[in-house]
Amino acid sequence: MRPAHLPLTASAVSRRSALAALAGAGALTLLGTGSASADGSAGRTGGPADGLSTGLSADGPTLLIEAFPGAETERLRLDRSLRASEFIPTGRYTAPGAQVTVRIRPGHGALPVLHIGTFDDYNTNPDLKAPRVFPLRAGLNTVSDVYGGPLYLSFAGHGQQAAVTFVSGTQRMAGFELGRTSEADFQRQLDSITDVPWVELTTGHAILTLTREGALLYRGEDHAALLGLFDTIIDSHNRISGLDGSTRLNRPKAGRYHFNEVSVVPKGVGAYAWHGFNGFPRAYMDRLCTVQGLRTRGWGLYHELGHLNQQAAYQAGGLTEVTVNIYSLAAQRTLGQPSNLLTKDATTGLNWFQSAAPKVGTPGIAYETTFGPYEQLVPLRQLELAFGDDFWPRLHQLVRTEHQHDAPVEDYDHDPAVEARQYRALSTYASRVSGYDLTDFFVRKWAFPIDATGVAEIAALRLPSPPVDPSSLSD
Repeated sequence: MRPAHLPLTASAVSRRSALAALAGAGALTLLGTGSASADGSAGRTGGPADGLSTGLSADGPTLLIEAFPGAETERLRLDRSLRASEFIPTGRYTAPGAQVTVRIRPGHGALPVLHIGTFDDYNTNPDLKAPRVFPLRAGLNTVSDVYGGPLYLSFAGHGQQAAVTFVSGTQRMAGFELGRTSEADFQRQLDSITDVPWVELTTGHAILTLTREGALLYRGEDHAALLGLFDTIIDSHNRISGLDGSTRLNRPKAGRYHFNEVSVVPKGVGAYAWHGFNGFPRAYMDRLCTVQGLRTRGWGLYHELGHLNQQAAYQAGGLTEVTVNIYSLAAQRTLGQPSNLLTKDATTGLNWFQSAAPKVGTPGIAYETTFGPYEQLVPLRQLELAFGDDFWPRLHQLVRTEHQHDAPVEDYDHDPAVEARQYRALSTYASRVSGYDLTDFFVRKWAFPIDATGVAEIAALRLPSPPVDPSSLSD
């Protein structure tokens, strides 16, 4: 860490009519489940503003956007440790120091916010670590950013609507939108839009922001296939998280996930995750931007996206780089890859189940220090093998019903009391979901740091012992 459209229903038709009235004479685009901006650049979901008195001109493209719950609201609903993206891509770019004029015509309630720039969390210039934020008001707004960059909107709310016109000061970025942009058109854009240093690829679930240089390295790829893979990977994470849409709590995250090319990563770091995005350096482009690379060697992306899905209730510091791979393994299974847990160590010739097995249950062991990173993942996979493929989805769903006020990860990282509580939560939730007392599995076999309170909490559930020892199972 840090690290095709559905047919319109009658109600959707009437909503579009209302949005068209908002747009007035301006060129328009609906940003909801999917669309492109008026001039063909990539765009999507968003939201509102207040007062309908301001008219729109046709000076530039107009985006019609609809509000959805903000990143922190969604983090709390899903009990995640990190906030994911709330950005609405506009397909526009502004040069450093240029004056950007934006006209906002709100429907009612909230107002959108403008963001300029990209994420680059390890940049040595603090100003460039994240996009700059510009609150907007109804009517004309003129802003300027000394660094320039791609433009995004955020619009926190619940279905409010607004029309956003980029009057002046912006340029179209080369962009590809899944289901709307043809490969031939994207290639024409890459050839004709040469003075904008960023390129953006989007789906209804993903934003992929690349430098022009990075995008050109792999311009020969099938970009529809590539973006389809992004959606498939995101869906694999949703499914292992129990986000099946069955209830409000179990709806997938509102908005997209943001995958951003970054200029700097610390030594030894291949990619990272932090609030709002996943960051990938140029060295990762062969996996981020190629169909074969993402499909067969994309563990780093599966892993970093996993950080944006981890639940705070049981994310002890010692588990941060372990529970994240519940999602990585799910992506591998979805893509038909062999499990990383079955990779053989070059020195021992053993896979990770095999190397861990002789240590499990022996005197003096400790989960965090006796076992290597992949060995620590083994017991989490064994819970699925023992109690079914729906084990982790059911656990995520149970946690969402009981934990919706956990703090973001930076507020509790390395707090011993919180760590103890989170380890207890993992063992008690796992026992409840399985229907069995897992004290032996967690405490005696794998030596998780479950304290006496945790042991008592499991005992109080009065559950039977499992009929099969989960620690004996392997893929």
